[in-house]
Amino acid sequence: MLYLHDVWVNWFEGEENGYNVCHFHEWRKDDGVELLDQVPLLKVETVLFNYIENDLSELPQQLLDEIFQKAYLRKNHERVQLEYCFVVTDGVGILAVDTIGYSIPIRKSRLIPRQEQLVYEMITGHDEKKFHFQQNSDLKDFHILSPEPILMSGLTRKERQLKQLLFMALDQLHSSSNEAEVRYWFTEWCPERYSDIQELNFENAWQQLFEETKYGWSKRHENFCENLIKGQPFFEKLWEIEHGSKVN
Repeated sequence: MLYLHDVWVNWFEGEENGYNVCHFHEWRKDDGVELLDQVPLLKVETVLFNYIENDLSELPQQLLDEIFQKAYLRKNHERVQLEYCFVVTDGVGILAVDTIGYSIPIRKSRLIPRQEQLVYEMITGHDEKKFHFQQNSDLKDFHILSPEPILMSGLTRKERQLKQLLFMALDQLHSSSNEAEVRYWFTEWCPERYSDIQELNFENAWQQLFEETKYGWSKRHENFCENLIKGQPFFEKLWEIEHGSKVN
């Protein structure tokens, strides 16, 4: 088995979409970076790599058995054994995974560029290991709280976080079933369509507002999000984390 040593990881917990597992250039000073003293390295087929990167489903038992208790975290000059922790690659993408004792990839991290280069060098000439796993035959069900990758493509970490905050606020707006409120916010987004919007029922107004706001990210999106979350402490706290300032 191949092993990596002295691997810096920045765990993103409970992320089912790979676009939220930030690459090294998006790591922040206040992220909880840890050092893995030793971690097994597996080269797998692309279909399995994508399954691990973009889902929170059961990992193949054979894979778990193979890497069981073979990784160590370095903490306060001590080696702490980890149940199921490994680095996986398909020869293109690279991901560190820690199940924290479960059988699903709870925590995921990218590697620093130097370690990524080392992975590519180490797997040269090695075949992919085949692991049997039960892949859901249906296409992954993306929705407003788990947006499809194309909606997050090209955005920075801050922009992705704010966009997900906007989607959370829009989802809450949908659950309110308040027709007047949805018309109000749609008019805020598209004031030139005021007359048309007044003719829309709740569902049509909300759906069109979502369609209008879901692509890209701009200052207009940011201002709209800030106004939409005003007076909602949980959302305001998330805004503050990304902005370092309170909602105006």
